[in-house]
Amino acid sequence: MIYPTRRSVILMAVGAPAALIAGALLPAGWLLGPIWIVALALLAGLDALLSGSRRRLQLDAPSVPDAAVGRAGHLELILRLTGRRRTYAGLEGRLAAQASLGVAAEASRVAVQDRVATASFAFVPERRGDARVDSLRLRWSGPLGLIYKQKTFALDLDVPVHVDLEWVRDRAVQLFARDPVTGIRVQPLRGEGSEFHSLRDFQTGMDRRSIDWKQSARHTALLAKEFRAERNNQIILALDSGRSGSDPVGGMPRIDRFIHVALLMAVTSLRMGDRVGLYAFDSAPRLSTGVVGGSGAFGMLQRAASKVDYSSHETNYTLGLTHLSSQLKRRSLIMVFTDFTDSTSAELMIESAARLLQRHLVVFVVLRDEELEGLAATAPEAPDDVSRAVIAESLILEREVVITRLRRMGAHIVHTTVERLGPDVVQAYMDLKRRDLL
Repeated sequence: MIYPTRRSVILMAVGAPAALIAGALLPAGWLLGPIWIVALALLAGLDALLSGSRRRLQLDAPSVPDAAVGRAGHLELILRLTGRRRTYAGLEGRLAAQASLGVAAEASRVAVQDRVATASFAFVPERRGDARVDSLRLRWSGPLGLIYKQKTFALDLDVPVHVDLEWVRDRAVQLFARDPVTGIRVQPLRGEGSEFHSLRDFQTGMDRRSIDWKQSARHTALLAKEFRAERNNQIILALDSGRSGSDPVGGMPRIDRFIHVALLMAVTSLRMGDRVGLYAFDSAPRLSTGVVGGSGAFGMLQRAASKVDYSSHETNYTLGLTHLSSQLKRRSLIMVFTDFTDSTSAELMIESAARLLQRHLVVFVVLRDEELEGLAATAPEAPDDVSRAVIAESLILEREVVITRLRRMGAHIVHTTVERLGPDVVQAYMDLKRRDLL
């Protein structure tokens, strides 16, 4: 495909009034217009001959890039410029890809060196799953800049978008390096926890409440109980994958942020010697891995988390949490990653949580709605601003009422921002473990 550049259009537009003025002043001036058009056409034809040939531009087989939701990536395409040396001035490309891949809409400049052109396209995937890249469209101009040549390559490339394990790994390394209790200190942690470990001679400075008077009388020596941190606890990571989970939060669906933090929790819990299970539900239970532990547990949990799909169904807390409770045979720490969308669903969630709290330790993980908080804090400049602020404030108060009721029932709440979600959830888990509440 060949079409004129902006320079050609401007030159043609400039020649029209000049030919009109010349025709009005001189009888022979009317010939200036046709001469101007023919001259531009000849120059454009010469420019097309001197510019690079479309047939001489070949594309190497593309390789599938590594793509993870929310993490920036690059797709590189290699082109070969064969045949005689021609001008490929201003060579640029544009990808036709699925919107969920997050490819920039602007055309990208293509670098040419030693007859090899490298086209690099940045993308930030917005959703998990397979994202399709349909075609690559290239265009370049001749040395005179009067015409564009264009060529389209069909790619038909499927790019699988996975969970961002690099984010999980980086956050885990940061947490373990900062806090030795998360796995660097040698286990078992003697003196911390509630699980009996052994008896030892009582020494000056030890807590007198640790003395075992019955054993001391039997051995005619003061003996104290030594404890260690309890291990092998059950940690259940329950993901609300309902309709609200597909809403974007900071450029990524809420459910993807929950999955990333759940995997971070899984790394921490497994390293602490606990056993972890993953559970997802919307209008019905969708995924249940059971409680697993050991060296291969994280790989299994990661593969299961990638199967959690985006849903358009409303969350049924009664069915989802009741089914989860029926699967648990011993006291567990249940972390529910959810959001309070309306008062009706929140009321049903509170009823279901009350039954869980009778036997289990429950932590609700909720993201702050920064958009609502921004509307409520915005200074009003028009009547509509006042209405928006009042409605936003009422919704924030409803959320606070639900959180307060859950706290009074005995549930623990992690109510935080997107940036602090991972560290705050892990810190809540570590605090509960230090307090021997599991």
